Amino acid sequence: MADYSNNEVIASTETLRIEEEAENTNDTSLEKPPFDPIKRINEGFRVFKTNEFNKFPDYYRQLAEKQEPKFLIFACSDSRVSPTNILNLRPGEAFMARNIANLVPAPNKLRYSGTGAIIEYAVLALKVEVIVVIGHSRCGGINRLLSLPNEEASYDFIDDWVSIAQPAKKKVIAKNPGVTGEVLQTLVEKESVMDSLANLQSYSYVKSGVAAKKLQLIGGYYDFVRGNFEFLKVGSNIEPVSDI
Repeated sequence: MADYSNNEVIASTETLRIEEEAENTNDTSLEKPPFDPIKRINEGFRVFKTNEFNKFPDYYRQLAEKQEPKFLIFACSDSRVSPTNILNLRPGEAFMARNIANLVPAPNKLRYSGTGAIIEYAVLALKVEVIVVIGHSRCGGINRLLSLPNEEASYDFIDDWVSIAQPAKKKVIAKNPGVTGEVLQTLVEKESVMDSLANLQSYSYVKSGVAAKKLQLIGGYYDFVRGNFEFLKVGSNIEPVSDI
């Protein structure tokens, strides 16, 4: 049996203590500093002011007088799909509406007055020429819709909101029996864009604007996994018009 002296035991214990302290020190050094929201906002605004606002003073002076956006864009609130970034839009180009799953409900003053106000102001006051509804891949709102009613956890506002896309879900399942998973979700994501475009035309001023050829409706789909953007043809079948 091995015979350890007290000095050897003490030395061994001290070595383990030093190694443990070193590991703890290294772990601490690898930790990220706590997120500072004020610092992030300040840094972001500084970049914008240096690279945009100060470089194009005439442009921003014009914007200070009025806005004349050509687009009204409905897009998802998902942090990965900002239209400003993916379409390279500048301030003043698009009046923006973002919500979970980029849905446009039919007119309903009691339940969806916020959406109605956006459309009314964009079409009647700003005189936008184009309304775009942009769906996207791996949408959490559509995923939630597909999990209902089997999902046990319930959300009061979310579940009520995503139910706007229930007709799209039913149509896709009826047309594609047996389809599941990501393929099903992608089809519903695109079909819900078509339904939103149809709902837009149930607003009288949108319908009359389209009839007078003063207003155009466009459906789009952004796949942030593959980095693709496609236009969807308005009609009974989902059909990519072009894929970039």
